[in-house]
Amino acid sequence: MLSIEEKTKAVVDALEDIKADDITVIDTSKLSPMFERMIIASAKSTRQTKAIADNVVVKLKERGEEVYGREGEDSGEWILIDLGEVLVHVMQPAVRQYYNLEELWSKGQALRPKLAQKPE
Repeated sequence: MLSIEEKTKAVVDALEDIKADDITVIDTSKLSPMFERMIIASAKSTRQTKAIADNVVVKLKERGEEVYGREGEDSGEWILIDLGEVLVHVMQPAVRQYYNLEELWSKGQALRPKLAQKPE
């Protein structure tokens, strides 16, 4: 079983493999007893959203991790992957902007800023 940090890195690596955009990791450990990390990434199309989600599932299963659930594969606009302590959201940009999970969970500490942002 991977530690939270190892699982988070494995997810980010799997997202990057299929060229996910704007990967953000939020530490939710002080905000929710249900999970410790939320990882949000964008995809350019329904096909890419599904491919990214599939890659995350395959890579984590290869490392011995259990996938507790997947939601949203029918539409492909927003796919949620439940890995227990880590939740992964793969979203198309319009959906991501509309729901703005980063702001909703803004009390969590961003562990990895959006890739497009420059450090201040």
